[in-house]
Amino acid sequence: MQRVYLDNNATTPVLPEVLAAMQPFFGEHFGNASSIHGYGQEARSAVERAREAVGTLLGCRANEIVFTSGGTEADNLALFGLMNPGDHLITSTIEHHAVLHSAKRLEQCACTVTRVPVDGSCRVNPDDVQRALKPNTRLISIMMANNETGVLQPLEEIGRIAAEADVYFHTDAVQAAGKVAIDVERIGCDLLSISGHKMNAPQGVGVLYVRKGTSLQPLLYGGSHERSRRAGTENVPGIVGLGKAAELAHADLGNGRVAHLAALRDRLQQALLSRLESSGVNGSGAPRVPNTANLYFDHIEGEALTIALDLKGIAVSTGAACASGAVEPSHVLLAMGMSAERAHSSIRFSLGKQNTDAEVDGALAAVVDAVGRLRELSPSYTPAAPAP
Repeated sequence: MQRVYLDNNATTPVLPEVLAAMQPFFGEHFGNASSIHGYGQEARSAVERAREAVGTLLGCRANEIVFTSGGTEADNLALFGLMNPGDHLITSTIEHHAVLHSAKRLEQCACTVTRVPVDGSCRVNPDDVQRALKPNTRLISIMMANNETGVLQPLEEIGRIAAEADVYFHTDAVQAAGKVAIDVERIGCDLLSISGHKMNAPQGVGVLYVRKGTSLQPLLYGGSHERSRRAGTENVPGIVGLGKAAELAHADLGNGRVAHLAALRDRLQQALLSRLESSGVNGSGAPRVPNTANLYFDHIEGEALTIALDLKGIAVSTGAACASGAVEPSHVLLAMGMSAERAHSSIRFSLGKQNTDAEVDGALAAVVDAVGRLRELSPSYTPAAPAP
């Protein structure tokens, strides 16, 4: 049975070039990047090269890059590193749980939080952000691309609002990095989070961009690593892998590889919509990252379809990996005004750079067959009458 992986928003395979770049740092170049001898300096040089590569991807200075253990830590560092008791945070209803749960904890620590809504296309209205501002607003945190729908948010407009109000601005760009061009100056953000395993680097490494001059309270205390912003011995192999992945991602934005990914996604999406009635795109009409299609198929359960496809060798998901096993429907889809029934009938297809035309064709056939079989078992489904 051919297996096809279409859950790249959960995690991505490490590219061969990335693995090759990492391997020496598990063996001959094993030094601690804080040591002053030759072994340490080899490791330090590798870390700084990776920092330069990530800076190039994000359009920032290398010294504004802070390496972390992943996107969750980067989000936590951004929020807890800036917010103080009595401060006000503005975020949205569709954020990743790394931000949503951090916001809840901040409320328990004498901060206040405003969660702005989204429309039916999963987009924040910048006017809502403007109206949410208060004299004690310290931080706005709005994600760049939603992890479930792939919808991109109007960050430049929100960045202008933050700048005019003299408020810090953070964006979780975990699902955008490597898929769309990122320029922190154009966005106008002060902090930005990315995660290695969402862009073909290993799990367990990420980045928080911190604009020069932004005073950030650390989460971890110990050594003076990362210019005293993140204590702990650097994960040199992971950082090297992230640097190589950033270098490759930057190239792919201009060499047609990302455009091909978008074409594959559109091909799969259009074919499914044309062959399966009572289906549609969640986030339709809004700009999206090129790899993501979140579709609903009425009269089925998304979890049942996910299992049926897995038995056929096709890996998809019903939403965020961090919420797998949850009984409640997606908070993102509910925030868009969708009924719980339709939210439960939704599936996320997230393609990766490793996917091929043949894999998409195989997945298409498997989805059409599985949806048809599941609908035959549904008491609410009545097949459309054939055309005369």
